[in-house]
Amino acid sequence: MGFSTLAIHAGQEPDPTTGAVITPIYQTSTYVQEALGQHKGFEYARTQNPTRLALEKNLAALEGGLTAHCFASGMSAIHAVMMLLKAGDHVIVSDNTYGGTYRLCERVMRQFGLDFSYVDTSDIAQVEAAFRPETKLIFLETPTNPVMQIADLEAIGRLTKDRGIRLAMDNTFMSPFFLRPIEWGADLVVHSTTKYLNGHSDSVGGVVVSTLAEDAERIGFLQNAVGAILSPFDSFLVLRGTKTLALRMKQHDANGRMIAGFLAEHPKVRKVYYPGLGDHPQHERAKKLMSGFGGMIAFDLGSLSGARAVLDNVRLCSLAESLGGVETLISHPATMTHASVPAAKREQLGITDGLVRISVGVEDVEDIIADLDQALNRI
Repeated sequence: MGFSTLAIHAGQEPDPTTGAVITPIYQTSTYVQEALGQHKGFEYARTQNPTRLALEKNLAALEGGLTAHCFASGMSAIHAVMMLLKAGDHVIVSDNTYGGTYRLCERVMRQFGLDFSYVDTSDIAQVEAAFRPETKLIFLETPTNPVMQIADLEAIGRLTKDRGIRLAMDNTFMSPFFLRPIEWGADLVVHSTTKYLNGHSDSVGGVVVSTLAEDAERIGFLQNAVGAILSPFDSFLVLRGTKTLALRMKQHDANGRMIAGFLAEHPKVRKVYYPGLGDHPQHERAKKLMSGFGGMIAFDLGSLSGARAVLDNVRLCSLAESLGGVETLISHPATMTHASVPAAKREQLGITDGLVRISVGVEDVEDIIADLDQALNRI
């Protein structure tokens, strides 16, 4: 089946009771059992829920995985991946990772005996140099948040397979429409379903897609044991979102390319980070790995005052955290999404006070450009 067909139908058979084409919201806490030890596959809603199960089957199919398990947030999904490890294990992480991921690693998981090294995963030599005997996982983003580096996913996939190490990837920025990490060697794929998978800025959630039976079993156990599950209503919302994922991602990509080109030529913009631009250092790699470049762009205005002038004067673009919705969102990574990263480390990574990140929506692109232009001219 093609991607759009899977997105609309995978995991979503017509309701056996009524024939409804949309999976119902099973808003229940428990299920009546026919007799002691006899039930219809559902016992308690933390453990199983038909709406959540439909979404999990849908997302596993879209990523090409064995199973998927949905969580209450993207961060709870990443936490579940980290819980596959044990004290003394070492993890290699993309240095330009989401601030919440950095916070989880440094301020939570280190307390439980995990160790972390942060490297530029676009450089395979740096990845190889970071390996230790106790390395058990590589956790990467591509493109990275927010300076849009493209990991050498193909080479890293070979490395992890040769060494028997898990490779996990946060695919939130691209969605499975543009990038399927499992095809490049990933064992686990994580998303914040809040973002492109849902696409309408009205749900918070996360998912872990597993390829290995042992990981799938353990992630499922953790989902039930810890209990950070996605609600039936949120599951319904994300299922609604995936039905239009292909349509939305095409428009995000088309708008993103045009806006990146506009920003690259604007005299007030010092630098644009977008893998679809020919001068991006991993542009050719992005073309090989991905079928599109998406709608995430970062651009540097040189100073906090420049960033403030733009962020305070946009009208159509909404100043807000998050990304991947149908509306255009604009943010300031240094004080918003990456505030938990130490200032010196931010500066080293290129997350300057003048850096602005934009999640390009699906509005008429001329209107987005006009709004950005008038705001940039306030600098």
